[in-house]
Order: sequence, then C-alpha cells, then structure tokens
Amino acid sequence: MSETKIALVTGANKGIGYEIATGLGTLGYRVGVGARDEARRESAVEKLRAAGTDAFGVPLDVTVDQSVTEAAELIERQAGRLDVLVNNAGISGETGPGWMQDPTTLDLDVVRTVVETNVIGVIRVTNAMLPLLQRSTSPRIVNLSSVIASLTRQADPDIEVGPIMAAYAPSKSFLNAVTVQYARQFAGTNILINAACPGLVATDFTGFHGPRTPEQGAATAIRLATLPDGGPTGSFFEDDGVIPW
Repeated sequence: MSETKIALVTGANKGIGYEIATGLGTLGYRVGVGARDEARRESAVEKLRAAGTDAFGVPLDVTVDQSVTEAAELIERQAGRLDVLVNNAGISGETGPGWMQDPTTLDLDVVRTVVETNVIGVIRVTNAMLPLLQRSTSPRIVNLSSVIASLTRQADPDIEVGPIMAAYAPSKSFLNAVTVQYARQFAGTNILINAACPGLVATDFTGFHGPRTPEQGAATAIRLATLPDGGPTGSFFEDDGVIPW
C-alpha cells in the first residue's frame, strides 16, 4: 500500500474546502475532491493538479445514501484506505433580510434541510468512510463548524457573534455535540476527531463578506487534519486555540 497519505474533503470544489484540499496537497497528500456538481468538481481537480496536487474527483452528495456509499467504494478502488476526512460541505439555509433566520417565523423545512446536510450528512459520510480510516495508522477527522455554534459565546451579550441564525447556528452546535460523541467512542484509539471554525471568510457562502480569505479559513482545519499522534481530540478550535462550547 502506498505511503502517500490520502484525504477526502467534502465540498472541495470551491471556497474553504478547495483551500483545504490545496493545503493538504501542498503537504504531499493525495486529495479526493468531494462535490456534487460534476463540472465544478472536475474544474477543481484540474486546477489542483495544475498546481502540483495529486487530486482525484469524488462524486458526492452528502444527503444521499447511495452517493456516499459509492464515494467510499471509489476511494477503496483508488487508494485502499483513507487517512484524513474533512467534513466541510454545509449550507446555511434560506435567510431573511440581514442574513438572519428569525426563530419565531422559521420555516421548519429550512431547519430539516440544514440539519440533513450539516449534521446527518456528516454522520452518513463519516460512518461510510470509517472502515477506510481504520486502515490508516493515524486517521484524522475534521468537522467544519462555526464560532456561532458556541453556546457560551452566543449567550454572552458582550460578545458580537453576528446575526441570529436559528437554523444554521444550532445545526453547528448539533454537529459539535456529535463530534464529541465520536471522540468519546474512539477514546484511546489513534482516531482523532475535532471541530474547526474557519472564521468569517469572504466566499459565496457569505456573499463574499468577511475579513478573512479562504486560505486563512482553511488553516485550522489543515492543522487539525495533520495532528501528530497523541494530539487533541473532541475539541473545538479556531486560529487562537480552543473555543468554549
């Protein structure tokens, strides 16, 4: 089996996901570019290869069982194992004026759609990839969260955490809770799983508003994806360190 480490990044065709793929490729990882849209996925693979990354496309819709199963089968054929899984794919859900989701008028279908992608999709992908990850000598799982998932910060009136996002923010809090459960399940093993906040990054996800570049937003996830053995697990990180739950 090749010594080259293998990574899968979901939602890697653009924005932060693309930059995570770029960063891992620069470090010598072979990177699977997980994305639903074929044209965007293949364009990203071509760009990564042109920049020197050993990249391959992985058709992947995290909300569809068969798509996720087929993605795992493709990685099995391509590489035989997986060393890093970065669950980056996510959605905010429909918002109102000011990029806000008012809890008093929230469409429950929006909540269901957001949770299906941001939480259930992560569980679906993680569980499908676990047999491949368990063949690695140092498997790492990184879940892309957000500082607005921090209940401590959300509840502090003296901390600015942006607009009320009654579907998106709780979905990331839910994701954080799931991350902790996985970490508990794999305590004492070589699987390290953590949540990463990229900060407010200027991408199409945010309408290109935000002080941070996609490269800056990718940095914490790349660091967690390449942790040494014995590194932290079951924690929530930003650039400056641990974020309170």
